[in-house]
Amino acid sequence: MTARLFEPLVLDALTLENRILIAPMCQYSARDGEATDWHMMHLGQLAMSGAGLLTLEATAVSPEARITAWDLGLYNDGCERALGRVLDAVREYAPIPICIQIAHAGRKASSAAPWAGGQQIPPEHPYGWRTEAPSAVAHGEDEVPPHALDAADLKRVRDEFVATAKRAVRLGIEAVELHGAHGYLLHQFLSPIANKRTDAYGGSLENRMRFPLEVYDAVRDVVPAGSPVWLRVSATDWVEDGWDLDETVALAQALKCAGSPALHVSTGGVSPKQAIKLGPGYQVPYAERIKAETGLTTIAVGLITEARQAETILQEGRADAISLARAMLYDPRWPWHAAAELGARVRAPKQYWRSQPREYKDLFKDTAFGQR
Repeated sequence: MTARLFEPLVLDALTLENRILIAPMCQYSARDGEATDWHMMHLGQLAMSGAGLLTLEATAVSPEARITAWDLGLYNDGCERALGRVLDAVREYAPIPICIQIAHAGRKASSAAPWAGGQQIPPEHPYGWRTEAPSAVAHGEDEVPPHALDAADLKRVRDEFVATAKRAVRLGIEAVELHGAHGYLLHQFLSPIANKRTDAYGGSLENRMRFPLEVYDAVRDVVPAGSPVWLRVSATDWVEDGWDLDETVALAQALKCAGSPALHVSTGGVSPKQAIKLGPGYQVPYAERIKAETGLTTIAVGLITEARQAETILQEGRADAISLARAMLYDPRWPWHAAAELGARVRAPKQYWRSQPREYKDLFKDTAFGQR
């Protein structure tokens, strides 16, 4: 039986060679939002992995939208030049499609890097600033509350998402993921834990979905037809009376009506009170129900580490693609090893063709080699 993991996946007019997607993974290594040589090395090795899609880390729409002062951004010409330099190098040697995750951290902005503790940095600190969110409700106790976005702010933030999307299109990026998960701004609008508004953007499910859907529509309008645009969502807050799976299904149906070809399904992140039940593939049931009830192409993530585990999820119809983050950092050749294990084939750069193991004579696609 052909490995489902290595079958092509079609998202609008974009065809991926296989169903292994590299998830966005923040590196906290940019300077003033600009990509650095670290991104050249990091993205370069992942681009050679043989995966079907490489998603750039959460990329901020403004300086205030960054999680940390060292986050990647795409909000001015300097950011665009720096990222363009990295992508030009990647594309010269690795023909992998690139997706960008466009993001605003909301009240979880102005943080320290994880290896420095990850806590909120006060606004008066050189690496801190006043955050902004749906409501003036802090993420954690003893944190500085965010500025509550007013009508003019909402227009500004929408416009910032659009401007970043336009820059991504200029850079030739083939797909766009909007970050609506992990407690960041769009998720904050969705979750009643973070959204205490009494206007048209708060209260009912329809109102809480309004701003994320407006941002989706605005970005979809400026991304060329055929280039897919979708959301990453947290399907549950893991907190009582928080955002839940029923609401996520409703959001998925609304996004499908808006033209989204897919949904990237994660969980959690909006509250320190979350009680996550960890285990292998622990988020897959959420993707499974969304796929079953909406018919959207569904991307599963969360402690998926083994090739046969990923293959089983797809063979059982629980999701349509597998997104890998930590597993890919640990093993940047994960798709090669998965293809070998599952009897499939994968693309590798010609400079590495000689590494094909003797027992897998047909592992790499389109190889040719000779030597005097």
